[in-house]
Amino acid sequence: MIKSFFFLKKWRLWAWGGGLLIIILLIGQVYLDVLFNAWYKDFYDLLQKATESDISEFWKLIVRFLWIALPYVSLYAFLNWFTRLWAFRWRESITFSYLPYWQKVEAKVEGASQRIQEDTQKFAQIVESLGLQFVRAIMTVLAFTPILWSLSKYVIVPYLKDINGSLVWVALTISFGGVIISWFVGIKLPGLEYNNQKVEAAFRKELVYGEDDRKNYAQLPTIFQLFTGIKFNYHRLFAHYGYFDLWSIWFRQLFILVPLIIMAPGLFTGAYTLGIMMQTNQAFTEIKDSFNILIYNWTRITELRSIHKRLSEFEKAIGYKNPEGPSPDIVRS
Repeated sequence: MIKSFFFLKKWRLWAWGGGLLIIILLIGQVYLDVLFNAWYKDFYDLLQKATESDISEFWKLIVRFLWIALPYVSLYAFLNWFTRLWAFRWRESITFSYLPYWQKVEAKVEGASQRIQEDTQKFAQIVESLGLQFVRAIMTVLAFTPILWSLSKYVIVPYLKDINGSLVWVALTISFGGVIISWFVGIKLPGLEYNNQKVEAAFRKELVYGEDDRKNYAQLPTIFQLFTGIKFNYHRLFAHYGYFDLWSIWFRQLFILVPLIIMAPGLFTGAYTLGIMMQTNQAFTEIKDSFNILIYNWTRITELRSIHKRLSEFEKAIGYKNPEGPSPDIVRS
């Protein structure tokens, strides 16, 4: 999966050059997020003293917002387009690296067509989505941690006010605690996803055979039996996702209150302005969302782990070692 894209000469420019471009675009996106954070402070400070200010200051801030927002939207759209294209190239490299090995294996490999077509497609799509979010999360933490650390000086809550960078430590502690709890709550999900893909593959295989030979395949008793297995697995999967969703949604909603509870006392005592509070809340949210990227994407991570397991088994079954293929006489497009 990795070697076929990053270590094959044919794809080296796409893999490393494209990856570098994505990182550069993400740096630009996070920089604009930092500019937005500073804008929040100035905008809400202006609203707090609106009766003492001139309306022209309001319009200046609106123009400033547009100067940040327009490049941000364009950058966001281009980044998403290019990342999808980059992920598709990854899928293409995996597909044409697997084919020569699979063609030379005489023994039947369970679900080979699904693994080459569907699993490689899902692998590329999920890696595209999660990879983009994870890299952006790292950059966001690096950019906003100093901001949130400096804003921690405004905290007047007992105990926390005596800790340097208290807001950062609060976000870090709660986030890691949430990840650990989520791990135990969702510990059975990867295995259930894996089993679900197996029964889906068996069901699809029977239907495909039935397209060519309806007398011997896709008979109602067989279809009913296979679909019963699918139904049983989905019911178990839905039940486990149900209590995981209950936990994750509660965690996300309660986390929203944390910066407000910490910062509210200072606002009511006049220790700082509304702009400082809103800037802190926005910076805390950025850090919190970055730390909690695992929880927010647990379902997709579970699916990716299951797909990775299936593709790893497939590579072992076909004896996949060298992404160039088992022999030089096989032509790939």
